Amino acid sequence: MLDAETKRRIDTCRDILVGKVPDPKSQVEQITVALIYKFMDDMDLEAEEMGGKPTFFTGEYEKFRWSKLVAPGVTGQDMLNTYSEALTKMVENDGLPALFRQIFRNAYLPYRDPETLRAFLREINSFTYDHSERLGDAFEYLLSVLGSQGDAGQFRTPRHIIDFMVEIIDPQKNEVVMDPACGTAGFLISAYKHILKMNSSDVVNGNGVENAGDAAEQAIENPKRFKGDLLSQEDRKRLAHNIKGYDISPDMVRLSLVNLYLHGFADPKVEEYDTLTSEDKWTEMADVILANPPFMSPKGGIKPHTRFQVQSKRSEVLFVDYIAEHLTPNGRAAIVVPEGIIFQSQSAYVALRKMLVENHLAAVISLPAGVFNPYSSVKTSILILDRAVAKASKHVAFFKIENDGFQLGAQRKAQKGSQLPKVKAELTAWLQAARGGAGEELESILGNAVERERIGENDEFNLSAERYTEQLVRSSIFDYIPLNEICLLSAGNPAPQGDHYFEDGTFPFVRTSDVGKVGRSARFSGAADKLTEAAIEELRLRQFPTGTVLFPKSGASTFLNHRVLLSEPAYVSSHLACIVPDSEKALPEFVYHILCSVDARDLVPDQAYPSLRLNILGELEIPLPPLEVQREIVAEIEGYQRVIDGARAVIDNYLPQIPIEPAWPIVELEDVIVGKPKNGYSGKPVSYETDLKVLTLTATTSGVLDATKFKYIDEDITPHAECRCRKNDIYLQRGNTAELVGTAAIFDSEDDGFIYPDLMIRVQADQEKITPDFLLAVLQAPNTREFLKANATGSAGSMPKINQKIVNRIPIFLPPLETQENIVSEISAEKSIIMGNRDLITRFEKKIEAAISRVWGEAKADEEPA
Repeated sequence: MLDAETKRRIDTCRDILVGKVPDPKSQVEQITVALIYKFMDDMDLEAEEMGGKPTFFTGEYEKFRWSKLVAPGVTGQDMLNTYSEALTKMVENDGLPALFRQIFRNAYLPYRDPETLRAFLREINSFTYDHSERLGDAFEYLLSVLGSQGDAGQFRTPRHIIDFMVEIIDPQKNEVVMDPACGTAGFLISAYKHILKMNSSDVVNGNGVENAGDAAEQAIENPKRFKGDLLSQEDRKRLAHNIKGYDISPDMVRLSLVNLYLHGFADPKVEEYDTLTSEDKWTEMADVILANPPFMSPKGGIKPHTRFQVQSKRSEVLFVDYIAEHLTPNGRAAIVVPEGIIFQSQSAYVALRKMLVENHLAAVISLPAGVFNPYSSVKTSILILDRAVAKASKHVAFFKIENDGFQLGAQRKAQKGSQLPKVKAELTAWLQAARGGAGEELESILGNAVERERIGENDEFNLSAERYTEQLVRSSIFDYIPLNEICLLSAGNPAPQGDHYFEDGTFPFVRTSDVGKVGRSARFSGAADKLTEAAIEELRLRQFPTGTVLFPKSGASTFLNHRVLLSEPAYVSSHLACIVPDSEKALPEFVYHILCSVDARDLVPDQAYPSLRLNILGELEIPLPPLEVQREIVAEIEGYQRVIDGARAVIDNYLPQIPIEPAWPIVELEDVIVGKPKNGYSGKPVSYETDLKVLTLTATTSGVLDATKFKYIDEDITPHAECRCRKNDIYLQRGNTAELVGTAAIFDSEDDGFIYPDLMIRVQADQEKITPDFLLAVLQAPNTREFLKANATGSAGSMPKINQKIVNRIPIFLPPLETQENIVSEISAEKSIIMGNRDLITRFEKKIEAAISRVWGEAKADEEPA
């Protein structure tokens, strides 16, 4: 397992290099070469201590020994000259194994700053190893922080996803395992770890401990944790020969060779090879193929050779074709694929899916869209190919995963409730049954088995899990009616192109942006744009009546689940579905509230830019009570909504008011604060990928920045110690919208392990003159807000900002400390009432949800897949 000190040292090395080597991949290469360089000298020293002779640094290369390079008295310039020469000469050193010479091929120093190199090499010199396992742990961490290679459509696959795929495929000790786009060899190492694990007596006999520790530790787990003591020497020899990979990038080949070597492969089998355009290795087959191939094709497409079964110039199509065609008769594969493979209608994609369904495909696993964050939010799936299953079973398994054990934001923090173990267990059992000719049934709430013939219906061979995973029906006392039987559905109008159509217009034109601003509104009016009568006549635009329900149908707004009900006739954008209820069958308000409870994600393909088809929306079945019952339901819901609206109005309109006495002196802010300006007002620029605990700029109505508003990253705040947060510090937004610039909040925590970034201005009350809570109240008061708005800087169209000089001049009324405390006490009582209104909103929102749920009834699973 990676120890904290090794992690800290690697991070320090990256910090030293970042000014001269900003590219993360280049940083990894520089650290890798330096670590291997030192490791070779360590091994020579160990040999000498045991009475042997050095191997690597002999003859004319003896002068390049690491111990001489960093010896006391060596100047920075001498160090630079020696290290630069060594990097270029080491590839000619016959004392190095061929693998090491390959590692040093094309190695060079990309900068000429002696001080940077001295600091870097000294940090590398602090690494010590008893054997290569600890170096392997360090290297795995290096690869875990390696950024994306997005320009080539390559993204490092998360370790837990790699292990999940490997465990489903279950590679065996006598099988050939291959990755045709291996990158840093993550799949190959995971397969090796799995084979060792399955051939270790403590695991086989049930005495082994399954993955312990947190997710981060598991993600860089070293294969040497598993003894593999049930493997014979012949098994190990065969295994070392059978695990192999290719990659088109020489940099990736070098990284993968190092990675494999440090995980026990004395002679790793990774080659630089263009899988898609070269035929040299076309006849080489594999029992197991594991891959996350590049998604992106270069401009003009790939120029492949002619041996592919599916003719295409798209890299993702060709890679999947290659993998399918290079499996042995009982071969298995797991492939990460983009959504284009799943449902794109172009002929090459359809032909590929047809080939897979008929001869190779065993299962499709839909992954959530944020798995590759922070590098990409691309939506992916995993294809499980198993030729034995495809031959024996008439079914394909479909699973949809929504929780992979990590949050889907940029930080990808671990969370409970991962569905990966359940899917792995259920799919493994199903695959075993399917190889025996069973597999018709799949008992799972996360997936189901679908007949291959059904997948081929309409010759689309669509592999979207949403199309086949088990749908929910609801038990209700009311009949379910398709929406298109009680409403007229249509798209709106194409947006008029030209400002002249809107100049001095009077007829509202509703866009998706209007809907997005209000979220959900049963009484919507006031579109931002107004059409002229001439525009309506010229373009023959259609007007939609009062009571039309607007439902976003394209673009990212579909996921926002916004709905509005028109309270006036309006013209509507074509990006909105317009639903006009038949007044003899359904009340507009009832349809609106029912549709507010429908999740748009259940109606659209799971992709980055969803598009909702009107026919799909029209087929949606909703419960339909009689009109009189609909009126009762609407009256109940709107009664609750009036309470919510009233409570929200109280919250939105509340500002702390300070009753000002004419006798109070007025001073400027700089007269009642401390720590100025030596300690600084603004924080320091912060990269949110660095090891810091950074205070997130979130000022709430309560005016308190509490633990729920912090952004936890790590504990090292030494580089920004002067920006350390202290209890009762007050922070103002330095730049934001005109409404939010200068918003103030207080740091109400004893935790001193946080810094504040340069987006904030800190003020610290001189508590002999003013209490922190009273100062906060003054800074939140309307007159202060108006002062800051009026004095904020920024050109037209830019974000307004405040600075230290502006903050210094804020006028402060200064009553006696006792009076300040009384005022704060009164404001605190008012804020308690405000918080009560928040609770009231939550309670009545639940009442609305309960009322709608009663109409829908209890959810239950279909007896047969939809």
